[in-house]
Amino acid sequence: MSKSQDSWKEVGGSFKKLPRQENYLKERRDRYNFSFSDAEVFQINTRDLYIVYTDSLFKQHQLHFRPDGNVPDMVKLRFTLSGSGNIYNQVNKQQYLFRSNQQNIIYMPELEGTGEYDTTCNYRFFEVHFTKEKFLQIAENSSGLLQVLADRLDGGQFAQIHKQSLPISWAMQNCIHEIIHCSYTGKLKLLFIESKCTELLVLQAEAFEKSVTKNNNLLHLSAYDINCIYAARDYLIENINEPPGMAQLVKLCGINEFKLKQGFKNQFDKSIFAYVSDHKLNQAKELLLEGHSIKSVAFQLGYSSVQHFGNAFRKKFAVSPGKLKV
Repeated sequence: MSKSQDSWKEVGGSFKKLPRQENYLKERRDRYNFSFSDAEVFQINTRDLYIVYTDSLFKQHQLHFRPDGNVPDMVKLRFTLSGSGNIYNQVNKQQYLFRSNQQNIIYMPELEGTGEYDTTCNYRFFEVHFTKEKFLQIAENSSGLLQVLADRLDGGQFAQIHKQSLPISWAMQNCIHEIIHCSYTGKLKLLFIESKCTELLVLQAEAFEKSVTKNNNLLHLSAYDINCIYAARDYLIENINEPPGMAQLVKLCGINEFKLKQGFKNQFDKSIFAYVSDHKLNQAKELLLEGHSIKSVAFQLGYSSVQHFGNAFRKKFAVSPGKLKV
């Protein structure tokens, strides 16, 4: 659901699990015209998959949204075909960036937040949502990154296969085109769609494995090292108001300081200090928009002074905390 002028609007459909005896997929095409967006939406629903292709033109730069009703646990293969934007999820205080021709695999068990979009061009995205059970079944005994992702979502943790998205390859584009324009019917269409969605997952996993392996070879990072780095990231987020020092973090995560520093930047495209600072400032922005005072936000997030907080905030968002609240 999307919110415009204090009114919630329902956009698109949702995953509805089909009965066991239902062997066919269901699909629908819709056109929406709202004050905040015009959109064409194409959806496919099978027992274990929810597929959506959307071509939208946003009329507002910022939207507030939340899922409608009970949303099942699903893993999202995300492909941004054109346009750019970002989503800030208030539940886990994380920002997700989407850029044209970029792809990633994301697990968000809860979502309520704010989206910011480019209003000068059409925003087209394609998503394949696997049910949690189906994804775990596929990821079992698969590549290292998929297993790491599967371990995290099995524990109900927010996760991405990698912080940094990668380009959409020609093979991925071809798969997407074949899914959208599939001419088969009945059981053959179901079989074709399921096989193509699995192929997309394999292509994504392969791309991220090659990218990470290329960088990790220089650091000699093992699967254990990567798990330790993600554990360090999680601990930092959980203790964002009083982040541990480097010596304490090294002791907690179980790898040496060099691997932690270099591996962290490799995995999340930021130094540990920059990651903590960025996370705190995004959280500060949300608190200010909720009506908290500048002084209380600066104190709550552990800044040494209101002036220090104001300087850091202005550097990141190009606006002072006071002007944001107006």
